[in-house]
Amino acid sequence: MPYIQVHDLEMFYEQMGTGEPVIFLHSHYSRSMLAFSSQVLDFQNQYSCCFPDLRGHGRTRCRNLDWSTPQIAEDVAGFMDRMNIERAHLIGYSMGAGVGLYLAVNHPGRIATLTTIGTSGFCEPAGAGEYEPEQLLANQQQAFINQMIERHQEAHQGNWQYYLGQTVQDWIRYPDLTEEQLGSITCPALLISGEHDPFAGEDRTVKLASLLTDARTLIVQGAGHRPHMLREQPILVNDTILEFLTQNPIH
Repeated sequence: MPYIQVHDLEMFYEQMGTGEPVIFLHSHYSRSMLAFSSQVLDFQNQYSCCFPDLRGHGRTRCRNLDWSTPQIAEDVAGFMDRMNIERAHLIGYSMGAGVGLYLAVNHPGRIATLTTIGTSGFCEPAGAGEYEPEQLLANQQQAFINQMIERHQEAHQGNWQYYLGQTVQDWIRYPDLTEEQLGSITCPALLISGEHDPFAGEDRTVKLASLLTDARTLIVQGAGHRPHMLREQPILVNDTILEFLTQNPIH
């Protein structure tokens, strides 16, 4: 299993395919190959695909258990340095989409295109409290707790309560970019959301697109927060992203 030293991290990642680099940025509660399992086969045929487990998640290791969306964005920039990736296409889902926005704001020269899935571009704290460790225990959500223990064992070193607490705090606080900062994003952007996504429906996605310099949208009819995943519409999402990347090659 490949690890690479990035800042204070032993960052776990998987890489496959050849061509221009595409970096996939996963959501809260997930890790890369789980969040993008429906994209692997289609994208590796045309691109060099990197699937890192982000700080605090999955198999990435660090003594310090603290993390946040802006910090993860700096980790990804460091990952690109270590992998000798000068510029890349970014595809981010939920929290990972927020990470992509921070990278596009703070490291614009490194980002060839940005695809976001399931974000409004602003923090959406509704529902976060239901995932506090105490609330999960009170609601007898042991199956979910067991999943978090297993899925992120190496990242949280067995302290699943701390991991979940960090996730709730990140959910409540980020992204917190201003409209001016979002307006500074000049790379081509594709903003995808499900029609019924409670965090990034059509109105929110269209608003975010209006703030960016060069953005287009895809509202996936009948889909929720995971339009790119199995049982929603991964074929439509994949085909749309691949066409977008073809139209905007790295120069």
